Amino acid sequence: MKKLINNPENVVEEMLDGLTLAYPEYLRKLDGFHVLVRKSSPISGKVALVSGGGSGHEPAHGGYVGKGMLDGAVAGDVFTSPTPDPIYEAVKAVDGGAGVLLIVKNYTGDVMNFEMAKDMAEMEGINIDYVIVNDDVAVENSTFTAGRRGIAGTVFVHKIAGAKAELGANLMEVKETAQKVIENVRSMGMALTSCIVPAAGKPNFTLEENEMEIGMGIHGEPGTHKENIQTANEVAEQLVNKILEDMCLNKGVEVAVMINGLASTPLMELYIVNKRVNEILTEKGIKIYRTFVGEFMTSLEMAGCSVSILKLDDELKDLLDESADTPAFKV
Repeated sequence: MKKLINNPENVVEEMLDGLTLAYPEYLRKLDGFHVLVRKSSPISGKVALVSGGGSGHEPAHGGYVGKGMLDGAVAGDVFTSPTPDPIYEAVKAVDGGAGVLLIVKNYTGDVMNFEMAKDMAEMEGINIDYVIVNDDVAVENSTFTAGRRGIAGTVFVHKIAGAKAELGANLMEVKETAQKVIENVRSMGMALTSCIVPAAGKPNFTLEENEMEIGMGIHGEPGTHKENIQTANEVAEQLVNKILEDMCLNKGVEVAVMINGLASTPLMELYIVNKRVNEILTEKGIKIYRTFVGEFMTSLEMAGCSVSILKLDDELKDLLDESADTPAFKV
């Protein structure tokens, strides 16, 4: 195993310390917890957004803490859900009296622990609710989930719900907007290589030199199938076609597109994938309103990418265009 770390047991703590030191104008870390919150938190009268999950997906989720997105992010161990206590501490730290919305990716541990933290907060009189993101169309159930997984489409939920909250909406309105994004975003990914969890010290799955896996999850969960490596165009076609099978996109509809790198895929290759995604959608009469290309939700050092497509209406377009200022996402 080759990693630029110190002790595998300390990677999350040291990563969060380093992130906070890099962006002190945005973030502060709660003493004793793997929790990052907005420097200005709590913001009186504003609905606060909290998300999180296992580490190893950076910049998700700490990189999205800031104006127009998240108020708090909770980091579990690598690929492991955070426990209820730090989630609860995050909620208390960001609650400005208008309520808190938890944005949870659909993994069994995340759902269970965020729900427990919600119950704890309600016992303290905090107005709190949650949504569950399940944008991955690859498989219905997986190693870590009942139902579809939550992957890079979650970033669209952070951005749009965050904008709604920043504009002064109440908790019910913010939740309804977040749920609208969830209902209209679909994603699918693929992998060229595995990744190595620091504590394990070895790849968590294997692919032959000429193999790729379609539908791979962000923790290395199995996808739909393995096959010989294809061209970027062929990969883009597989991902987009599977997404479109699951969405009702008529000619003339507008969408936002996210081409997400899993950490070891050069931007050159992501832009090549984006070119073909753009061509496919244009050929079908689907209008691309905005495109995002980069690393938004990674998987340690895995090579590969995912494609997310968000169906837009006027409200979602306006909220997508609202300003955001976070370490990893700026509009």
